[in-house]
Amino acid sequence: MDTPALAQGIPLIPLEALAPDSARGLEVRLGDEVLPLILVRHRQGVSAFRNRCPHAGTPLDWMPDAFFNLEGTHLQCATHAALFDPVDGACVAGPCAGEALETFPVEIDEEGMVRLMVSR
Repeated sequence: MDTPALAQGIPLIPLEALAPDSARGLEVRLGDEVLPLILVRHRQGVSAFRNRCPHAGTPLDWMPDAFFNLEGTHLQCATHAALFDPVDGACVAGPCAGEALETFPVEIDEEGMVRLMVSR
């Protein structure tokens, strides 16, 4: 059974700290694991993905918080330039066809905090 704190999710950052149409990297401790996350704010809300290319197994960003392609339309892998949809993480171009970034559920609470909805 989840404790009330876990049922409310793990607080990540205030929504206002994530500009519209932007992405931010952060690390979250889940038990013994440190989870590298990408938070993306888009028109539909906020998505969270593991910062790991499904093809190359490397982080997407080539420098901190540099996740988008030059046009600002897709997340881009720094290793081989694969492109991913910023809403659902699906690979839309590159050697990862048919694959997607690993997604994690997030919610925005009544105080505007983005919360990761998984147990520790």
